[in-house]
Amino acid sequence: MAHGELNIEIDPGAGFCFGVTTAINKAEEQLEASGALYCLGDIVHNSNEVERLESKGLTTITHEQLAQLRDVKVLLRAHGEPPATYATARRNHIEIIDATCPVVLQLQRRIAKSYATPSPDGRPPQIVIYGKRGHAEVNGLVGQTEGTALVIESADEIDNIDFTRDIVLYSQTTKSLDGFKAIVELIKQRLPEGVTFQSYDTICRRVAGRLPQIREFARQHQLILFVSGAKSSNGRILYDECRHANPNSRLISNAGDIDPAWLEGVSRIGITGATSTPSWLMNNVKSHLLQLTGNYD
Repeated sequence: MAHGELNIEIDPGAGFCFGVTTAINKAEEQLEASGALYCLGDIVHNSNEVERLESKGLTTITHEQLAQLRDVKVLLRAHGEPPATYATARRNHIEIIDATCPVVLQLQRRIAKSYATPSPDGRPPQIVIYGKRGHAEVNGLVGQTEGTALVIESADEIDNIDFTRDIVLYSQTTKSLDGFKAIVELIKQRLPEGVTFQSYDTICRRVAGRLPQIREFARQHQLILFVSGAKSSNGRILYDECRHANPNSRLISNAGDIDPAWLEGVSRIGITGATSTPSWLMNNVKSHLLQLTGNYD
C-alpha cells in the first residue's frame, strides 16, 4: 500500500519522565553487573519495556513475594513505597536499590510531617489525597499516615471528607491540575467556620506541562497514534486530552495494534505517548508505519 508524501512526527515531549529514566538506568546498571535483579512491582507501566528488562534478568515480584526473600537486592521503582516495605527489607536483610522519584520522595516526607503535626484540638490532622485508589504511588503516600489518609479520585467524592475536622489536601504527582483546583474550590465553599483547610499542589510539572503541549501536538496532525501501556494512569489522562483535541486519536500498545484502514487518506500522522512509554517503542511504531505505507527511511 504505497502512499504519497507522508509526514510522521514523534512528539518531542513524549517518553519517559526523569523518575522513570533514573529507575531504568539503575536497573540496567545492576543487571549489567550481576545479570539478576528483583523489582517490586512493574518498573514502569508498560509491558513492552518490562519484557525488555526481564529478558536481561529483571524479575518482577509482589509484596507477598518480597516477604519471602532473604539476602537479595530489590529495586524500588519511581512510584515509591510505604514505610512497611522498608521495614520488611530490614528484617529480611534485603538490600534496597531505591529509585523512588525525587518528586514523590519529597511528597512522602511532606505528608509524613503533616501527619506528625497534630491539629489544635490534639488530634492527627485529616489528610486527604487526590489520587487513584490502589495506585502504587498512592499506596506509598497513604503509608506515611499509618493508613489513615482519605483518598478521593474526583470532586464527586468530597462528601467522604469530614468537614468537622481540619483538612490537609495533597495530590498524587500525576493527577490533573484542573481536577485538583476544582476540588480545592469545592472544599473552600463547604468549609464551616472554625475548620482550617490547607492545600498543597504537589502535581509534577513535567506531567502537568504535558497537557497543553500534547493538545497542541494533537491538533497539528490528521491522525494521532497514542502509544501506552494499559496500566498507565498518566497514559489514560494524556490520551483523553489527545482525543478532545483531535477525535481521530487511536490508543495502541505497540505497532501490531495499528489498523491499516486508519491510514487511508491521511498524510500527517503524530506519534505520542505517556511518561511511561519508551522512545524505542514509538520509534518502532514509526518504522512500522513507513513499511505499511511503502515509505522507507
